[in-house]
Amino acid sequence: MNEFLANVRALLGDAHVLTADLAAYATDWRGKFTGQPLAVLRPADTAQVAATVKLCAAHGVAIVPQGGNTGMCGGATPDGSGTQAVLSLGRLNRVRGIDPLNNTLTVEAGCVLRTLQALAAAHDRLFPLSLGAEGSCQIGGNIATNAGGVQVLRYGNTRDLVLGLEVVLPDGQVLNLLRALRKDNTGYDLKHLFIGSEGTLGIITAAVLKLFPAPHANAVAFAALQTPQQALQLLGLMRGHLGDRFTAFELMSQASVAMVREYFPATPALFAAPHPWQVLMQASDAAGQEALDAGFQAALEDALAQGVIDDVVVATSEAQAHALWAVRENISEAQQHDGSNIKHDIAVPVSSVPGFVEEVLPLLHAAYAGVRPVVYGHLGDGNLHFNVSRPAGWTTPDWQLQTDRVNAIVLDVVARYGGSFSAEHGLGQLKAHEMLLYKAPLEVDVMRRIKQALDPQGLMNPRKLLPA
Repeated sequence: MNEFLANVRALLGDAHVLTADLAAYATDWRGKFTGQPLAVLRPADTAQVAATVKLCAAHGVAIVPQGGNTGMCGGATPDGSGTQAVLSLGRLNRVRGIDPLNNTLTVEAGCVLRTLQALAAAHDRLFPLSLGAEGSCQIGGNIATNAGGVQVLRYGNTRDLVLGLEVVLPDGQVLNLLRALRKDNTGYDLKHLFIGSEGTLGIITAAVLKLFPAPHANAVAFAALQTPQQALQLLGLMRGHLGDRFTAFELMSQASVAMVREYFPATPALFAAPHPWQVLMQASDAAGQEALDAGFQAALEDALAQGVIDDVVVATSEAQAHALWAVRENISEAQQHDGSNIKHDIAVPVSSVPGFVEEVLPLLHAAYAGVRPVVYGHLGDGNLHFNVSRPAGWTTPDWQLQTDRVNAIVLDVVARYGGSFSAEHGLGQLKAHEMLLYKAPLEVDVMRRIKQALDPQGLMNPRKLLPA
């Protein structure tokens, strides 16, 4: 290892090979996983990434790629062996080009998501990927985990927003797939192997991203209702009125909203009395505000007249719209303040969400008196964050020991509905073992064959995504 460190210092410079004070790189955002890196390597460009990977391959050093370190499943955290190198992509933060006429943006992996959103807006364009960590997450990590976010309803997951990639393979070769094409029917679309692969097949160093016309009109509302079934009816009604202009539809249980108000006291009470379920909705349009408001208002009036919703608050200014979105965006942090919870990032067919919720909640309450399910997420694409906070009287360690039993209660029902145990957070080291429980053996075997073909030494993010 001394020889390896000497070689990599000669390549990157002493200032960019860190071997002390590594806590920020060694622990995941949730504080659930902590490792011990051999070193943190900070290359400046693709050529340095490629040379670093070649050195790691020659010395048998495993690599853990890391972007903004905002992941939820420990996918960017090294193990405790002290033999894995964290490869931090933060210095690869250049914008290589923007083409407003082609609606594309070519950037390096270390660019912060919010920076890209602002750059697109400066050219009267929209890069629609939007999630709670957008102020610190990096686009390479977003792509590596196929991040979702709040606008999947209209624009799709990250996979749907990527036209091309540049990837450093496990042997250090640079695979250049940076094509700004929407139609390219020349064999296997290799970029899709790396999107969602969590750094287990190669290191994403740059990407060509899709842009869209910037919306100049937005309408935001918060609705109160009684059941997830009514939320599903509301979704259909709003889409029927607004079509593709309807961009976000976020379902929240009352427990979610109450937790935000507890830990963020400035959060306003939107309704006179609590309601079992609430929904945050947004519509956007590149055309005028007046036409969008008329369509949005007509849809809400229809929902009230049909008894689909009990009440609704409509934002009348940008500040009010931000305040409504803050309720949704603060749920995850409120849970961090509240303490131990067992997280699930599941997906079922959109039509099955009400049945799934109505089946799982009684099972949890029967198993654990006083349990506090915190349910919220993107109902429009069937993705719920079904988090289970510990009952009163339980200590954090004792509750975490219940993880396998709680997971079985929730995920067995997910499986019966033909769903997924990970919708947008990836697997990392938190969920890799669940591949064997909920994926077909042949499906896992094909993934292993791909991994072996591209990474025969097994040095790319070991024991992440695929079970050991």
